[in-house]
Amino acid sequence: MAIWYVRDQHHWFVAAGLLTEQDGRFANTSEAQHFLVQGTPTSLGPLHRHLAAQWAFKLHTATSIQTGVPQAYLDFTQASPEALEAFLRRINVSTVAAAQEVGARYDFAATRTLVDVGGGAGGMAVTLTQAYPQLHATVVDLPTVTPITSKLVAEAGATDRVTVHAADVVRSPVPGTYEVAIVRELLQVLSADEAQQVLQHIGAALAPGGRLFIIGQILDDTHITPLEAVGFNLIFLNTFEAGESYTEGEHRAWLQAAGFVDVVREPFLLRDGFGSGLMIAHKREEPGGTRT
Repeated sequence: MAIWYVRDQHHWFVAAGLLTEQDGRFANTSEAQHFLVQGTPTSLGPLHRHLAAQWAFKLHTATSIQTGVPQAYLDFTQASPEALEAFLRRINVSTVAAAQEVGARYDFAATRTLVDVGGGAGGMAVTLTQAYPQLHATVVDLPTVTPITSKLVAEAGATDRVTVHAADVVRSPVPGTYEVAIVRELLQVLSADEAQQVLQHIGAALAPGGRLFIIGQILDDTHITPLEAVGFNLIFLNTFEAGESYTEGEHRAWLQAAGFVDVVREPFLLRDGFGSGLMIAHKREEPGGTRT
């Protein structure tokens, strides 16, 4: 009876297009092999666990509002290494997806140095250096995070072109000088003052004319669209003492104060599983200089 039940389950997966059958033997389809095999870079298992965790966060909304205290509080400075690594591995799937789309939409062929500020597991840096062989990337994150970052970068075999630095970029400069900076899902977990300070530090680390990519939940100035950014405010309410989906206008004001020009908000959402928005800006060039 148990054998029949297992075989019946297998046939369900055949009908769903996830398994093939030949002479009573089952094998993954190419789609299942790509997305459903645990431990592979393209596995959707970590993303599934991350989305499940988001729903668990949202279930605390009423209590968070009633008490004024986030009921699913995330503190990256106090979390155990095991919990932090599990969290970073979960969200790295969406980071890789965002990096793949950014790398395909924008040309980094002439870029030699890039910094990923608040880069977590390093998926952005690893993915872009894989796509652009001349690129060297640096991941900057908190001292509690970077040992995990280094571990995951080593697992990806990317230590030759991805460097990891520990720094609290709210309170201290971004180490080094770069042609491109990326900040993903960081500004939205900070207070408005902290977010502006981070952009000041990033601006100081960019070469004149350098590009900045901001990826995250960005609200229209109406505060009611896009829906993805509105919905994320429930997560921020439950998980952080400060932070929210800030508006396009707020981002523009921070960027102007930090010396950025040519600010563009792209008219699409990334296919990274979160519907993240994207803004691009350039550091103001020095007189007589040329843009990188």
